[in-house]
Amino acid sequence: MDASAESLTFGRIAATLPVKDIGRAHDFYCGLLGFNKLFENGDPVGFMILKRDAAEIHLTLQRDHKAAKFPVAHMIVDDADALHGVCVENGLRIIKRLGNADYGLRGFVFEDTEGNRIDVGQPI
Repeated sequence: MDASAESLTFGRIAATLPVKDIGRAHDFYCGLLGFNKLFENGDPVGFMILKRDAAEIHLTLQRDHKAAKFPVAHMIVDDADALHGVCVENGLRIIKRLGNADYGLRGFVFEDTEGNRIDVGQPI
């Protein structure tokens, strides 16, 4: 490691999710999952910061967004079963079914309204 990097302290890091429809993404994360909008920028809005508890998500408007075939964010929760239920009840696509992993997490992977794959984990 570079000597100058040794003295650095890192703070939070937040996932930036590309979205085609920032209003729909806002409604999903805020309306369904209970995040709160902290900031928005642009006219029309092209960037948003959402927060709930210790989780922070940045939304960026990308009209030509094509979702990745892999998870773009990992979300730690205290009840993976409850979040899984919310996803199923609201018709979200489950990519990886709910289950316990040998590395100590109970979780699943879902697609948000923009096709972004979110890997959910709960420590067990």
